Amino acid sequence: MSSLRMTALTRWVAQQHGLDMDEINLQEAGGDASFRHYYRLTLPDGNTRIIMDAPPGQEDSTAFVNIAQQWQAGGLPVPHVFASHLEEGFLLLEDLGDTPLQQRFKDSASVHHHTHNALALIGELQNRASPEPLPRYDSDLLGRELDLFPIWCLERWLAMPAPSQWPALRHALIEQALSQPVVSVHRDFDAMNLMVHHDKLYMIDFQDAVAGPLSYDMISLLRGRYWRFNAEEFAAAVDAFYRRARQDGRLTSRTRDVTFLGQCQAMAAQRSLKVLGIFCRLTLRDHKSGYLARLPHFLDHLEDSLAALPEHAGFAHWVSEQLRPALVQRCVEAASMEST
Repeated sequence: MSSLRMTALTRWVAQQHGLDMDEINLQEAGGDASFRHYYRLTLPDGNTRIIMDAPPGQEDSTAFVNIAQQWQAGGLPVPHVFASHLEEGFLLLEDLGDTPLQQRFKDSASVHHHTHNALALIGELQNRASPEPLPRYDSDLLGRELDLFPIWCLERWLAMPAPSQWPALRHALIEQALSQPVVSVHRDFDAMNLMVHHDKLYMIDFQDAVAGPLSYDMISLLRGRYWRFNAEEFAAAVDAFYRRARQDGRLTSRTRDVTFLGQCQAMAAQRSLKVLGIFCRLTLRDHKSGYLARLPHFLDHLEDSLAALPEHAGFAHWVSEQLRPALVQRCVEAASMEST
């Protein structure tokens, strides 16, 4: 942050609390894959707040503020927005601490326990937050996300063409997503975006929320960054989610459990392909480090999902025989270049 912007931020924070600028104590509190940065404010009485700095030329915080207010009004656990200066891109937020959910992932038992609680929170989100105010997760958006894979992962990172099976797979994954009930979708319901505060889960980073497929947030969690569930564990978690959704009316009897599991595997393939593209874009375009090391993990997720979709066996074969060797080799080369 430039000194001028820091001065503007400090002045705004001081005004919100009736303090002099020299009384403002800000400490770095991290960043994310976007251009947002966070600072922890310690007030004279010892209470703390989080300051989000989202440069308006690169980030628009309007959606974050609107969604936070709507979801909080619905009784959902999100940070309270104390004040906002959208023209400057400054937000004053409730401090939820420093414990994202993945820090509670100590072993298989703890992962399953906390995943169960997070899946319950998805149910609360879908039951309490109307999808009506949100942008639609329509075929165009699903397609643009899928196209990140051939553009950024294949063409620009690996310099290899998409296989002949790609158009059919792309079409099928979009159709499977659109066949599901439409709910409020956080869109990055990953353990890193769930904060543990006073033993309660809070959602953050929801500014990209959409009205979209019932299974998407569940897939974000089960096929996330920090754990790889085997086929039996994945199916069991999906079945538990399915049964709860049937009980509270999010799913009807017209959707059989085997049908829903297939939709979830297709949704998981869509998200893994999107993430592979995004991580390559973050590396190549945005010059952000650390994302290439995560590519093999999401390639594992992709192969796990494709293994359950026999109608796409040709694409799965291309992934294992051509994509995996090329991606692994390219990651080794990139790591070698970084170390020299």
